[in-house]
Amino acid sequence: MNPTPVFAYAVLNARIRPLARGEQYEDPLADALEQNGFGELTGGGTMQARSGEIEYCGIDIDLFDVANGVPFICDFLTQRGAPRGSKLQYESEGQRREVLFGAHEGLAIYLNGTQLPAEVYEQYGADEVVDEINRRLGHDGQIQGHWQGPTETAIYLYGPSADKMHECIADYLATCPLCQRARIERIA
Repeated sequence: MNPTPVFAYAVLNARIRPLARGEQYEDPLADALEQNGFGELTGGGTMQARSGEIEYCGIDIDLFDVANGVPFICDFLTQRGAPRGSKLQYESEGQRREVLFGAHEGLAIYLNGTQLPAEVYEQYGADEVVDEINRRLGHDGQIQGHWQGPTETAIYLYGPSADKMHECIADYLATCPLCQRARIERIA
């Protein structure tokens, strides 16, 4: 055990809003840390690009037991679905340290909000797209967030395999009028 807490910052490579971050990661981690005495949560935050799109989110932690707390936190957040590219940053013995964690992969689907015929926007809504994508993903992934910008709407999918998620939804994206001119980006 450390005589004074060591500050740690869990950078989650997830484009999710604060409420979703709390439900998916923060609240369960706070309970788990409290149960074993490895540390406690002290805050959290969301990093946004100039456009307003979320780039990543993070959790502030005071570690009481670095040796046991670091691997526990990394394993716990990975089990909760943390995407690849997530990392736990902390200082120990005067050195800045970083441990990578996360196993899930991510895709972003950017729906074009300006270049489709007006009747497409009148007849179809993003909620329909979200429902159908989640249905098609089944156990292979799930939508965990979204962002609406001035010219496009992003839908963020996370699961064990980005390729498998893309395979599950490719035919729908190709035929859904609202998904025409959409772009897909791998985000984790």
